[in-house]
Amino acid sequence: MARGPDGKGGGAGFSLSDQLFNARTIGQLAREYAALPGFDAPRFEAEALGGLPGRGLLERLDWIATCIEAQLPRDFPTMAAALEAAMPPPLDPARTDNDFGQFIHAVPGILAVRHGLETHRDRALDLIHAATRRFSMEFYIRPFLNRWPEETLARLALWAEDENYHVRRLVSEGTRPRLPWAANVTLPPGRALPLLDKLHADPTRYVTRSVANHLNDLTRHDLEAVLRHLSAWRALGQQSPRELDWMTRHALRTALKTGAPGALRHLGFDPDLPLSARLDLAPCPVAIGTALQITAEIAPAEDGKLLVDYRILFHRPGGRRGEKVFKLGQAQAQAGTELRFQRNHNLKRAATTFTWHPSPHRLILQVNGRDVAEQRFEVVAP
Repeated sequence: MARGPDGKGGGAGFSLSDQLFNARTIGQLAREYAALPGFDAPRFEAEALGGLPGRGLLERLDWIATCIEAQLPRDFPTMAAALEAAMPPPLDPARTDNDFGQFIHAVPGILAVRHGLETHRDRALDLIHAATRRFSMEFYIRPFLNRWPEETLARLALWAEDENYHVRRLVSEGTRPRLPWAANVTLPPGRALPLLDKLHADPTRYVTRSVANHLNDLTRHDLEAVLRHLSAWRALGQQSPRELDWMTRHALRTALKTGAPGALRHLGFDPDLPLSARLDLAPCPVAIGTALQITAEIAPAEDGKLLVDYRILFHRPGGRRGEKVFKLGQAQAQAGTELRFQRNHNLKRAATTFTWHPSPHRLILQVNGRDVAEQRFEVVAP
């Protein structure tokens, strides 16, 4: 489900910001910081809750950090020690995936950047190391990469071998070229590849997913470098073939959608495979709130693997166009044998990322990255 940093999304009336930051979670944070001598937990709760309305998700994090900061020592090393003393136990080390932590525990990262970036770099990085075992510090390592690139990369090289998989994931996730919501990093896009070489054989999916997402970001800048590293990792044999297969598909997903020949060939799909194709859409017109049935019949002239997708070119108000790629299927085909692929595409009335508008639309059938057939269809009001 796509949501922006304002925390909106998921349907009318839903607020991720309210779900993450409310009386319950602020009360939890107050109890944690109450362990610090002299910390006035009721005062913090009142101030923090009073400032939440009207603020988006990231703004709320900054506000909560400001309310905690007001009761901490001004000297950063002493502040960092207090922040570490108030931290909850680390996330469960027995888990290997989907254990992101709670947003309320981003406070140490925010204050590390505010007060440690310029004059207390090493102490701030120590704080981030401790904090990321409670909540991912991927947003907060990036200012250090921009301000102190070589020093921070040297620290990350050590963290790539850390016993805690959250710390190892931070090495990959924090250096991603296109991390959602986060500030840009000024590193050259492939600068972190030596770190990924260390992480590609990690035993936890939480880490390998981040490595694959990092590579997917990098395909927009240097697909050939991504392909070289994937091939080198396979030759090394340090990661299980099954996991590396998954990582490779995940890393090349955007390149496959755009029909990049190198990515297709890397996965065994011939972009030049000769074939014939027919595309049928029904019903036409199709009403919002119902489904469009897509039928594709493909007959290759040679044996080969088929990767079948379709792109919809959406109508937008004011004449603008949107485009999105969807999966239709894969198959190992034999020459002269026709294969049929079908899917019902639901035209949701209240999609989370776009809205259907009555108008002509286009659907393009794509096989092994190549456009092979196209049909127009009319979308009408329910």
